[in-house]
Amino acid sequence: MLEIVIPKTEFYDEKTEMFVDIDEQTLQLEHSLVSVSKWEAKWHKAFLKKQEKTNEEFKDYIRCMTLNNVDPLVYSVLTVKNYNDINEYINAKMTASYISEKTEDGAKASDTVTSDLIYYWMVALQIPFECQYWHLDKLLTLVKICNIKNKQPSKKKGKPNLAHRSALNAQRRAHAHSKG
Repeated sequence: MLEIVIPKTEFYDEKTEMFVDIDEQTLQLEHSLVSVSKWEAKWHKAFLKKQEKTNEEFKDYIRCMTLNNVDPLVYSVLTVKNYNDINEYINAKMTASYISEKTEDGAKASDTVTSDLIYYWMVALQIPFECQYWHLDKLLTLVKICNIKNKQPSKKKGKPNLAHRSALNAQRRAHAHSKG
C-alpha cells in the first residue's frame, strides 16, 4: 500500500469560483485487481494496455485505488511529485520472481489483458479471491508461476525415448508370444 500525505492546502476551485481550504489528509492507495476492475467498469477499456492515459483517466484511477474516505477535492491538489510517486508505485516490481514475457514459440503474448481476464485466470488456477487485493504485479506474477508449474511435462525426445519404446515393445511381444 502507498500512503501519500496531502498537507493542508488552499486552492482556487474554478467551478465554484471560490478559494477552498482542504485539511491535511492521507491517501491510502492500493494498485490491485479491484482498483483496475473499478476503473475498467467506468472507462470501458483495458487499463493494462500500454496506451497512454489522459490526466482525467489517471486521476480517476487514483480515486479507484483509494482505500480510505477523503475529501474529493484532494485529487485536485495532487502535485507532480505525488503523481510521480504513484506512477513509481504502480510500476514497482513487488516480487523477487522473474518470468520471461515470451511464449513457448518465442513470440510475445498478445492477449489484451483486462480485469475480467485476470479474474478468469484466478478461477482457472484456483487462486483465492482475497488475492485480488494484492499489488497487481504480485498477483500477475503468481498467475505466471501457476501457469508454469501446471504445464504438462514435455514428452521425451530422441534416443532415450526410442530406447524406452523399444523396451516396451519387446515386453509386449514377450507377453503376447509374438515376433512382431
